[in-house]
Formats: sequence, C-alpha cells, structure tokens
Amino acid sequence: MKTERLTVAQALVRFLSAQQVERDGVEDRLVHGVLGIFGHGQVAGLGVALAERPDLLRFYRVQNEQAGVHAALAFAKHRRRLGTLAVTSSIGPGATNMLTGAAAATVNRLPVLLLPSDYFATRIPDPVLQQLEHPIQHDASVNDAFRPLARFFTRISRPEQLLDALPQAMRVLADPAETGAVVVSLPEDVQAEAFDWPEAFFAPRVWRVRRPPPEPEAVTRAAGLLAGARRPLVVAGGGVRYSAAEGALRELAEAFGLPVVESQAGKGALPTDHPLNLGPLGANGNLAANRLARRADLVLAVGTRLGDFVTASKSAFQNPEVRFLGLNLVPFDAAKLGGLMLVADAREGLRALAAALKERGHRGTPAAYRRELARLKARWDEEAKKLTAPTDGPLSQAQVIAIANRVYGEDAVVVNAAGSLPGDLLKLWRTQNPLGYHLEYGYSTMGYEIAAGVGVALADPDARVLVMVGDGSYLMMNSEIVTAVAEGLSFTVLLVDNHGFQSIHGLQRSVGSPSFGNELRFRNPKTGLLDGPAVPVDFAAHAASMGAKTWRAQDAAGLEAALTEARAAEGVRVVVAEVDPEARVPNFEGWWDVPVPEVSTLPAVRRARTAYEKAKAKQRPVLPPAEEA
Repeated sequence: MKTERLTVAQALVRFLSAQQVERDGVEDRLVHGVLGIFGHGQVAGLGVALAERPDLLRFYRVQNEQAGVHAALAFAKHRRRLGTLAVTSSIGPGATNMLTGAAAATVNRLPVLLLPSDYFATRIPDPVLQQLEHPIQHDASVNDAFRPLARFFTRISRPEQLLDALPQAMRVLADPAETGAVVVSLPEDVQAEAFDWPEAFFAPRVWRVRRPPPEPEAVTRAAGLLAGARRPLVVAGGGVRYSAAEGALRELAEAFGLPVVESQAGKGALPTDHPLNLGPLGANGNLAANRLARRADLVLAVGTRLGDFVTASKSAFQNPEVRFLGLNLVPFDAAKLGGLMLVADAREGLRALAAALKERGHRGTPAAYRRELARLKARWDEEAKKLTAPTDGPLSQAQVIAIANRVYGEDAVVVNAAGSLPGDLLKLWRTQNPLGYHLEYGYSTMGYEIAAGVGVALADPDARVLVMVGDGSYLMMNSEIVTAVAEGLSFTVLLVDNHGFQSIHGLQRSVGSPSFGNELRFRNPKTGLLDGPAVPVDFAAHAASMGAKTWRAQDAAGLEAALTEARAAEGVRVVVAEVDPEARVPNFEGWWDVPVPEVSTLPAVRRARTAYEKAKAKQRPVLPPAEEA
C-alpha cells in the first residue's frame, strides 16, 4: 500500500479538496473553501496546511467566527444543499463564537463543516491559553458544547482516527435527511502530527445525494385521501426548494386545482403571481392562506418542519375532520400532526402522487372551491396594494419593501433573517425566482443577514443580491461588510432604521407590557429608564468607514432613486432608509402562542391574558390520524 507522510492538517486539506457531490448526474465540489480566523490553536497546523496549498481550498478571512458560519450556511442554502464551506477557529472563544451558527445550521437542516481547534491531546501544557478546566471531567472542552447542536461530532485525538471520521462527516454533509452542522474538533498538537496516509484516502470520491421514492402503499393511501378531499391544501416548505421540486409541485397543483401556501423556507416554490399560490400561512400568514387553512379537510405538508409560525401554534387548522399527509425525507417531520407518512424526496413524492391521482381518474378540486381560491387571492392582492401604497407621511416598512421589490425586480435574491422584516417580506415580497427568497427563520438569527449576503454572493456571483436588515440586527453584526469589500463581492444592503428592536417592541405591547428596553433610546436621568430620546446613529457613515458606497433616503422618491443608483453600482452598497416604527403590517387572522402572565398589577396585562386564553382555546395540540383509503 502506497503512503504519503503528511500532517493531520495537510491530510485534512487534501481529503476535503477531493470530495464531490452529485445529484441528477451533475457533480460539483462538496467543500468549496474555508472561512475563519486564525489563532494559536490552528495557525501553525491548519493555517500552514492551507497556506501551502491554496490551489486546493481557498481561504476567506472573516471578521467574526459566527458570521463565518452564517456565510457558510447561506452558501449551502443558495446551492440547494449541494455544496458548502468549512469554517475554522482557534480554541476557546473562537470556537464558542460558532455555537449560534451551528444551531442555526442544524435547525435549518443545512450542511456546514466546522473545524474548531481544541486543547492539546497530550495534555502536557495544561492549561493552555483559553482552555476551560473542569475539576471532575478532566477531558472536558468547550467544544463539547457543540454536541447537542451538531448532527455529527468527533474529536480527533490520534491521526489515524481521521481515516474513519472524515468519510462519516462527509456522509452526513451530503445526506439530505441527516444534514446539519458537522463538527470535527482538532486538538492543536494533533493538527501538526505527521502520519503515513494511504494514498487511496485522497482519491476523489463522489457522494450521491439520494432521492428516495415513497412506498407504493403509502402513495395509494395518500392519493385516496387527496381524491376524496373537497377542500385540500398544500403547504410548501424548504424541502421543495432543496429537492428542486418546484416543477413537480406546479404540475401537481395545476393538474388537480390544488392551492399552495408557503412557509418562510418554501416561499418561491410557486411564483407569487401564480393563480394557485395563495401566499404565506400561519402566524405571519395572509388573509387568503389563513382562511383556507381554517376550513381545509386535507393538508399535504411538503418538506416542512411544521413549526409554530406555520401552524399558528397549532391553531391554523380548525376543521374537526381535517387530515394530514406528511411528505418529507425525515420521518420525524413526516409524522407531525398525526399525518400519514410519505417518507421520500419531495420531487419524487410529488411525482408519485400525481401519477397515482391520474391513475385513479381524479379530476381535481370542485369548481366552487377553485372560484373561492380566485376570490381570496384577488382580495389579498388588493390588501397588499393598500399596505404598500404611497402616503404623505413617513415611509413605512411595507412601502420600503415594495419600492425595493420594484427596483431590484422579482428575479432578485432578497436576504433576511430576524425582526419584523421576515413577516412583512413573507406577506409582501413578490418573486418569480425559486431561489429568490432567502430567509433564515428556523433559528431567527439576528446578525445573519450581511454575512449571508457574503455567502450568497460566493455561491452565485451573478445573482442580484439585496440584503434587507433592521438597525438592531445591523448593530449586532455588521463586520462582514469588511469581508465583502476585501473579497470584491457585489451586493446591496438595504438598512431599515426603525430605532431599535421594533418587532419585539410590538410583541411586548401586545401582551400588555409597557414599552421597556427594546427601543434604542438614551437613559433618562429623571426616570432612570431607557425612555429618553432616540440615540442617533449615522449608519451610512459607519458603513462608508468600512468601504461601502452609501446612500440615505428620507422619502419614497429618495429611496427609489438611491436604490436605482445602488443597483447600477458595483461592490458593497448600503442604502439607509428611516421608517415610521408604528406603521406596522397588521396580523391577518394568524396567532402565535406567547404566554401572558396569569397575575399582574397592570390592567393591560390582565386584559391581554383574557384575550390570550380565548385564543389558546382554539389550539388543537392532538390531531386525528390520517385514515387509510
């Protein structure tokens, strides 16, 4: 057996560069590069290995390790999980900075490879700088905090462990059901150890992304339920996007007159203007989707985790006869809401259902139901126009969204994550591009947005990327503007300034609480509270100091002009638009379970508790199982 003597770090770089991923006959790299910040934990190990062979893996220097993970998962999301980036850190705070990103990757089922450094495997220099010591668990490390957040975790304490660990890590990265954060913890001394590696270890390997079909018996039963339904509804989740199942979904919906509603991850599965796209469902849903859901008698959930925002905390479906079909690669998700399980790839499952319905001679939904869908869609379209119509007062967030959508086009890629923007974008953003709506909402990670812009721009340099971010999220993590400038990336950041955390501020007041700690205000010397004047922050000047081109917009005309100029420019462009924090997009018969105190001295809280109990009575936590056809 031929061998080659390399360090663990050198072997890691060689191995990663040889890994490919394939689906439907198309191959590409599995790991496209490494993001990170060097420290004593890996600058002499992995750092040297990357510096020696920049032809194998490109290195991207980020400004924050958490942001590096966000960029990597945005890269993977935009590539439909067919490829990712690795992220490396030194030991201690560099590693723990990645914990939030690891959780976001696993919650959203997105492949990310994390390479945190660790203490010495020999333990001779203990305690090294930044090492956590535990008086009882002598082998404990801060990297153990990744264990509950990762889909795969290993610590390499001897070189030869890499031979088995890396293929297992790649298997999880490439698996559409098991994927998430993959963590390979690398003690700093082990990185520098040499070993005689079999040359076969570095041979190119192709990891095929499987497309399992559903069981025929399950398809037959599901087709029977669909054929017998009078008011069926399809919920499109992120699995449609990752499976590239948009065409199959459209064919099924059009063939049988099935209305489609969207989750945050599933938006764009059908174009916004498609007559069978009734828009978003649930707590952030629109009037059309929520009214359909209330009376639906059969719900086909495709590639969705059925989180509380989609199900309106299990209050969306009120028909006592409603049944559920769960089409999902993950059995855990397919079984939710007591549904009949169709464990399969979304595209293959949708095609199988369409074929089974045609074989039964099913003619689709009743004509009266289709007329109802058209009326509901038309009514919502009119409501959306009212929300975004020009006014004489200050800009509203809804108006900002409409102007940006018009200037950047319905084929652009809009990126967002947290705050009030996700709900408003879900309702109001119009897209024709199945990859044009990029929201991280499974973990609702503040600070994701600009780093995600970096990831999307790396994944698709030709994409027209518009990052929308609130001032609160911008203040939390804006440093990757520097990374984007250094890399010569090109995208626009539209910063919506509403003076604080207005999403939670609105929620706070809705439960009867007075305004407290959410707006960006000076401390008032008279009250001792944060209820003084708004803190002025010159966001345009701040972004310009990091190398971005900047614009300020005070009104609709100014915003349209600024965005038009920004779209024509190159590099990182930041447009700052101040909006009226009280001009909110209303709730459209959706609900989110946020418990209100049972006992309070505040009358407003007591009134909110009464309303909460009334709403909670509509929850249906235990739903009937699907019947066999």
